[in-house]
Amino acid sequence: MSGAFRRAGLVLGLPVVLFVVWWFASYDSKDFYRPPLHKILEAFRDTWFGERMVQDVLPSLIRLGIGYAAALAVGVTLGVAIGSARWLRALLEPVLEFLRAIPPPVLVPIVILLAGIEDRMKVIVIVSGAVWPVLLNTVEGVRAVDEVLADTCRSYRIRGLARLRHLVLRSASPQIMTGARQALAIAIILMVISEMFAANNGLGFLVVQFQRSFQVTEMWSGVLLLGLIGVALSLAFRFVDRRVLRWYYGLRAVERQPK
Repeated sequence: MSGAFRRAGLVLGLPVVLFVVWWFASYDSKDFYRPPLHKILEAFRDTWFGERMVQDVLPSLIRLGIGYAAALAVGVTLGVAIGSARWLRALLEPVLEFLRAIPPPVLVPIVILLAGIEDRMKVIVIVSGAVWPVLLNTVEGVRAVDEVLADTCRSYRIRGLARLRHLVLRSASPQIMTGARQALAIAIILMVISEMFAANNGLGFLVVQFQRSFQVTEMWSGVLLLGLIGVALSLAFRFVDRRVLRWYYGLRAVERQPK
């Protein structure tokens, strides 16, 4: 139990300290652009605990979820194919390097022309950036499959979906989850960016509207909400990661034990 309290203290200690410092440092602030934290929290309550939660926050989270899920599906599928076939890797590598070098925000005007300004555009923008960490980590994970295990599968004639499930995906899963963790942060950023262009709802749209209408306290509350969403999603991902890779963390714990 003491270990759990110690870990909780390490995780929450710095955020609590920063929150307290921000509270007292800004308490008497008269600066229009840097309002005190207690006013930001009041605006947070009044702004987001109401209709905007359904009209703006929920649509943003749905776009994020669809785009992130699509990036995972595309990245893992292409990564397994490219990592398993050397000729396919040689064929696609120049094109993939070219596409990866293009910053996703630059694609927003092009995607608007091709896909319009509806939710489909925002999902495509999220996928265009979030897919790369998943794809590249999957390729490297598949290429690093243990040769001894691969030979064992061939000896026992384990092929097709059984080989893919029990050997390839299981061996590559630690790197796939690493790519998925990186992709989550990118997806949140691109969700906000995509909503700043030609949108009529969403968190990114509202933050920009607050800034343009000089509703600075509300703007800060939107930034605070985005940070809290990022923290919540990161904790949820850590929870899933620990269960998906339970075997991996267990193996590492055994390896670290003194012999």
